[in-house]
Amino acid sequence: MSVLNLFVSAREAFAEWRRRERAYAELMALDDHSLADIGIRRSQVRDLCDGFYAPARSATPVPVRGPEKFVSPRAV
Repeated sequence: MSVLNLFVSAREAFAEWRRRERAYAELMALDDHSLADIGIRRSQVRDLCDGFYAPARSATPVPVRGPEKFVSPRAV
């Protein structure tokens, strides 16, 4: 890896870090009611900004064409 590539990678990593910090600050500035309106809790903000948060999938089957046929939520 050349020195130029090292500087480019460092600049990109810093820009990405600043973007995440800005998003975190903006979301933390919202009140709890506003966060609830968009479907997140204050405790989830850091994980959302860092890209680690993934909502749990429902384990409940979704009925398709009558009660005898069920398809998993992923297939729908």
